[in-house]
Amino acid sequence: MKKVLLLTVFLYSFCGMMIAGNKSKLLYTDELVSVAKNKMKNDSLMKKAWNEIKSVADTQLKRNSVDKLDYLSLAYIMTGDKAYSDKIRAVLKGVVNNKAWASSEMLSRKPAWRSDLGVAHKAYLTAIGYNTVYNDMTASERKQIADALYRLGVEPLLGDWIMEPTRIHSLNSMGHNWWTSCVCMGGILALSIQNEVPQAKAGADAVYEMLPEWFLFAGDVLQHKPKTFDEAGGMYESLNYANFGIQEALQFYIAWGNINGKKQLPELSHFDKLCDYFMHVCYPRTGMLYSLNFGDSHKNISAESSLMLLYSLGVKDDNMLWYISQVEQGQHRDGYFLNKPMGFLYTPDLSKAPKLPEQKNSQLFSDFGWATMRTSWEKDATMLAIKSGHTWNHSHADANSFILFHKGVDIIKDAGNCWYPKPEYRNYFFQSQAHNVVLFNGQGQSREQQYNGSSLRGNMYNLMDAGNIRYVMSDGTGPVSDNFSRNFRHFLWLDNVIYMIDDLKTHTYGDFEWLWHPGGEAKKSGADLTVTNGDASVVIRPLYPRLLALSDFVHDYPEDLYWEIVEAPHEDLNGKTEKYYSFHLPGKFNRVKGLTAIILKDSVSQRELPLMEKREGKDWIGLRVKYQGKVTDLYINQLADGRLMHSNSWIEADGWTTDAYMFAVTYKEGEKPSAAKEMFVCYGSALRRDDKSYFSSMSKLFVIKKEEKDGWKLWMQGQPYMNASFGISSVRPARLWVNDNETKFIYKDNSIKVKIDD
Repeated sequence: MKKVLLLTVFLYSFCGMMIAGNKSKLLYTDELVSVAKNKMKNDSLMKKAWNEIKSVADTQLKRNSVDKLDYLSLAYIMTGDKAYSDKIRAVLKGVVNNKAWASSEMLSRKPAWRSDLGVAHKAYLTAIGYNTVYNDMTASERKQIADALYRLGVEPLLGDWIMEPTRIHSLNSMGHNWWTSCVCMGGILALSIQNEVPQAKAGADAVYEMLPEWFLFAGDVLQHKPKTFDEAGGMYESLNYANFGIQEALQFYIAWGNINGKKQLPELSHFDKLCDYFMHVCYPRTGMLYSLNFGDSHKNISAESSLMLLYSLGVKDDNMLWYISQVEQGQHRDGYFLNKPMGFLYTPDLSKAPKLPEQKNSQLFSDFGWATMRTSWEKDATMLAIKSGHTWNHSHADANSFILFHKGVDIIKDAGNCWYPKPEYRNYFFQSQAHNVVLFNGQGQSREQQYNGSSLRGNMYNLMDAGNIRYVMSDGTGPVSDNFSRNFRHFLWLDNVIYMIDDLKTHTYGDFEWLWHPGGEAKKSGADLTVTNGDASVVIRPLYPRLLALSDFVHDYPEDLYWEIVEAPHEDLNGKTEKYYSFHLPGKFNRVKGLTAIILKDSVSQRELPLMEKREGKDWIGLRVKYQGKVTDLYINQLADGRLMHSNSWIEADGWTTDAYMFAVTYKEGEKPSAAKEMFVCYGSALRRDDKSYFSSMSKLFVIKKEEKDGWKLWMQGQPYMNASFGISSVRPARLWVNDNETKFIYKDNSIKVKIDD
């Protein structure tokens, strides 16, 4: 994988000559047009796309709308046909008579908002149009139109959003996708007219100087605002708005460079991390690329536009080519597709796109609380995504919720969203009921968090990926702390089963309720709920605190989980509804351990499933799972859930002695547990058996150990300084890897000692 960050934006110019001043192109440069024309000679898709763009432009010749000035502009640059130029000039002249572009709804606010996304969009389109026909206008025409565009677009946008003494917004109040759209589109219009309106240049300069503040905004405490970007590159607002906000910023940087010649970009590490973010939240499949739809997004949304602009700016990564090549033309409304002007010019050469990306399978975005884990980057693989971060604005009340993709579909899904003014949005889609979470007395997160934010956010920790063993912990206590003192959700993925462990404690006694949103046909059979969609099928099997009642005669199973099927709006709001499941625990409790197995079926017709035996002992609950010659014993320590303060949480379980919160060992059927070659320890300082230490550490750690033919592989987390020992049951390993790096080790007293100092 090759990554290069060029710190300059090059002025694209025809035949290598730089054209000074405002005659330079903003975005539709001569070089890009030349490349596109050459591609059309041998590329039927490019020819088809151009014909579609030209058809839209030709239709606009009969209209007087700003909406498609970008199509008219590209048509003129590509063909030189004056009919397009004349229409652009006529549309721009008509704009002169507009009193204002702002909407009445925004103007009625106090103080009045003179600009919004609609104004930003018009600013962008008129900037492209004005720049395109600049040389076709007389000096008086340029001045008259430029003055009007400054009054209608630049002054309201930059005056409301960044310039004194009229600014009304701040990054703390509106520092999300609106900020970059309004500021950067106002900046692009300012660049377009700066020759005729000198004060516009000062506005464009201000945008360039202030834009890094948006990327680097660290959030605030007083109004519960999160930082704009995660350290790993992600953005909490959802993929939809992350892509939109980034795209608007990058368009300005390109336009700035094209107008001003070679110009340094801010040295921001964010640019180099964005590709990783967009990739980790995507799901490659047969058909269009899907993406996570946490918050106000849709699974069809993709981020090829931001990646194309980054690539053009010199932030080149072969993974970008892979990502763009996965996107299906026209799969969502706002994409940079070949039959749209920006996609036509900025789609890079995808012939060198790798078959599969060079990318790790799991990613934790700890700053804003998302995690993804997948079996591979092959199409239609299995991917689990969990969210437990901030709630506000476009980020829903979904702490500890998750989405599961399997064999090409979101088999356990998010309910989605709808148009924001609709009552279904605020009453359902935004609320906890639309997500895969646990409710208490019918309540999830407080409804006020949609507007005021969650003062205590959720968090995610300790993501570990050892191939067939994966783990992550989600802490959603903060957003529901009015009811919960503990709301932890652990995901332990062993082979073809995802074990979801809920550690719940509430301030009072009440009713616990698990919500499940199936992404297919759901059918209850005995203690299982099977969800099927096409070739994908999973089995949801609650195990603790109780099984699902075996039949509809729930009164014959008074202590088991009973269920309700709830009818809810479909996100399309087209008259259709959909159903989700609610599993209720009878009786009132204030402390519960929930353990649910999600079995990933290889096929819809698969009949042989893992055999799961519930097992319990003093202060522990667990499972013995047998499948295809392997046995896995899973133990959950009932004392390690915060109920003890200074006393350590020691238990005896089937001959094992440990203080771990949870642990699992896997061994061949017919062998003894002590022969286990795979071991998982969750928050433990020791694991012993028959007076032998299998694992020891002064601090409680999260550990995965796998004994393989070529050596041992360890994954360790939990503290910056770790000093652990591992007992050897049979043969001393020749090599050792710790956290995917080969490591030297000390062998002493029939054990391996490992030291990690971050």
